[in-house]
Amino acid sequence: MSNSPTPPPECPAHAAAATAGGLYRLHGAEAQADPLALYEKLRAEHGAVAPVLVSGDLPAWLVLGHRENLDVARTSSRFARDPRGWRDMKEGRVPADTPLGPMVSWVPVCNFTDGPVHERLRSAVVESLERFDKRGIRRYVTRFANQLVDQIAGEGYADLVSAFSDQLPMLVMTQLIGAPDEHGPLLVNAARDMLQGTETALQSDRYVTATLEHLVVERKARPVRDLASWLIEHPANLSDTEVLMHLRVVLIAAYETTANLIANTLRTVLTDPRFRASLSGGHMTLPDALEQVLWDDPPINTIIGRWATGDTVLGGREVKAGDMILLGLAAGNADPQIRPDPAASVHGNRSHLAFSSGPHECPGQDIGRAIADTGIEVLLDRLPDLQLAVDASELQWRGTLMSRHLLSLPVRFAPRPVPNAQPQDEQPAGHPVHAPVPPQPTAAPAVAGRRRRGVSWWRRLLGLG
Repeated sequence: MSNSPTPPPECPAHAAAATAGGLYRLHGAEAQADPLALYEKLRAEHGAVAPVLVSGDLPAWLVLGHRENLDVARTSSRFARDPRGWRDMKEGRVPADTPLGPMVSWVPVCNFTDGPVHERLRSAVVESLERFDKRGIRRYVTRFANQLVDQIAGEGYADLVSAFSDQLPMLVMTQLIGAPDEHGPLLVNAARDMLQGTETALQSDRYVTATLEHLVVERKARPVRDLASWLIEHPANLSDTEVLMHLRVVLIAAYETTANLIANTLRTVLTDPRFRASLSGGHMTLPDALEQVLWDDPPINTIIGRWATGDTVLGGREVKAGDMILLGLAAGNADPQIRPDPAASVHGNRSHLAFSSGPHECPGQDIGRAIADTGIEVLLDRLPDLQLAVDASELQWRGTLMSRHLLSLPVRFAPRPVPNAQPQDEQPAGHPVHAPVPPQPTAAPAVAGRRRRGVSWWRRLLGLG
């Protein structure tokens, strides 16, 4: 592999770097810098389904149309979730060290299975998640959000990504899965390190797995009211490995997607005049704001993947058995067939693809909404005068095939004293989980019937109150 730098976008060589054999790469500088622009270029050239290349210049189909995305997501008989059906994998064209590894290596979890096996595994996850009291979740969120704000309130300046959005989801999920308080910050650092692919990523990955292994052992002996215990005791009779792998999936998926949702919402609040205008008129509450962001800037751009179970036609394209299919969630949300005016409000419309659809629709989406909604409310209630500390054009993202993660969101506000510490919620009854020592990283539910909040803190944020 060449060590030469990627040519800048204005360089003639850039086109060669972005394509191969006439197909656009979904990896590399152009795709990472502005994936939405690339999706529109593909839509203009190919329509609802476009041939593309993923890491290793392996072929795939990117689904750009909203209707076509729903077709793939809802029809597992034609588009299976099990990656062992991938023709390029079976025929030996996928290198062992592919960056796609975590997304295409089969493990016994519900999001890599279909049919009766999927129904058994998913029922355990969904029904266990549904046992959480939503008010209890919000108490956890409020507690941790206030702790995070306490750490920055006296400074007058903060990076809301590293200090807030990257921290809050894992702190809350640590409580929900059953790990004690002290593992929250450690798992935050390990998960971030693992997802960024640093030199210690494998060590961080082992730490996360070992922590969950210890948790499963403890909860088998002494069950309490947490996700680990409920998965273990569920009638689906999950094996220890299945319990471990589903705890891991829930933990990591909730962390990355909810962290992105929080960051994207805060960025939009601080930078988008149209968004501010809707809020200032009192026509949008925080739950409304989250749904707008889930349309415009979903936490996951693309899902890998589905694999065609036989020769079929999708969006006018002839798809062959074993082909990889990529669900284009962000592209589908921007489909002009359903959003001819992207500037128009989608108030009250939850038909976005941010959490996918069909049998593999995200089972924890309402918990993610609760974490983002409550956490942002606490932050903006405590610091209503937040202002972006840099020009919006200076914000930067780390891009991958699946998502874009905002690297930082610097803000300024008037410093204020930190109130006296509030008593912590009680830990679930049980015994401590003695997990291994973590590495030192090199890098850093539906809320139905909720009372509609007033917009007082929005008005203070917007300078209207």
